[in-house]
Amino acid sequence: MKKQIGVIEPPSLKTKVMERKDYETVTEALHDLAQNGYTFDFSISDEKDCIICEKHDVQLSDEDFEIDAVYRFEGMNDPGDSMIVYAISSAKFNLKGVVVNGYGVYSNSSAAKIVEKLSKHP
Repeated sequence: MKKQIGVIEPPSLKTKVMERKDYETVTEALHDLAQNGYTFDFSISDEKDCIICEKHDVQLSDEDFEIDAVYRFEGMNDPGDSMIVYAISSAKFNLKGVVVNGYGVYSNSSAAKIVEKLSKHP
């Protein structure tokens, strides 16, 4: 079981009005976000500086979307279960989705680069 340890809101981002919730698990967060229209499942590209939704063949650069909310979860028994869920939206492409990434020693190095860019996104 993963326990949410906090909602992280990047200070430099303008966030859209979204009700903040406490989730017990990543699965619960993803299900609720999907119910609220966050239906695109993005991953962080290892080859490009973007996020990709392969199912819908969509690529977004850091300038194409905003972070609406960030939920951080810590594994109770295994540090490998530590994850961050980003709820993102793109006015340019009229879509909402999620990006799930590990953090700490289990994070993807390319993910760390895009997350750094995202934290500076106006």
